[in-house]
Amino acid sequence: MESEFLDKVEDNAVIRIWSKKRDSRKDDEVKQLFYCNYGDLLYLLDIRMDEHLFRALAQFWNSTYSCFTFGEVDMVPTVEEYTTLLRCPRIQVDKIYSRACNVLTFTKKLTKIIGMSEQWVTARIKKKGENKCIPWKSLRDQILAHPDTKKNVDVFALSI
Repeated sequence: MESEFLDKVEDNAVIRIWSKKRDSRKDDEVKQLFYCNYGDLLYLLDIRMDEHLFRALAQFWNSTYSCFTFGEVDMVPTVEEYTTLLRCPRIQVDKIYSRACNVLTFTKKLTKIIGMSEQWVTARIKKKGENKCIPWKSLRDQILAHPDTKKNVDVFALSI
């Protein structure tokens, strides 16, 4: 299970490098729009992942109950504990990120976020193991080509 989970995670260096190149050309209005909509999500690109910690977290994660299981003990860390474990003190702990109750299919979510047709999204979805994903190149091309600034910000947040 651990290796399956780790295989799904890709290094965010490519997105970080691309973002920094784009940042020099972006105006403050776009940065403010991103921050208003997504808070400090962009900060996640600068966090260096501790591979050993990540492996330990993946090993004890119980996806059925969305908690960590150690023997017969289930634990759910608080947001503050996660920020300490992951060494990201600048995360805004007063902002709560939660999963929506009305869950759309993966394709419909991408269609809504990217603002393209379902056929466009379906043509670009790739399968990685048991999961579906959309390649960074497709997202980057969409950010560069889409005329709507809000959609550009949404697609960039999705790529993070």
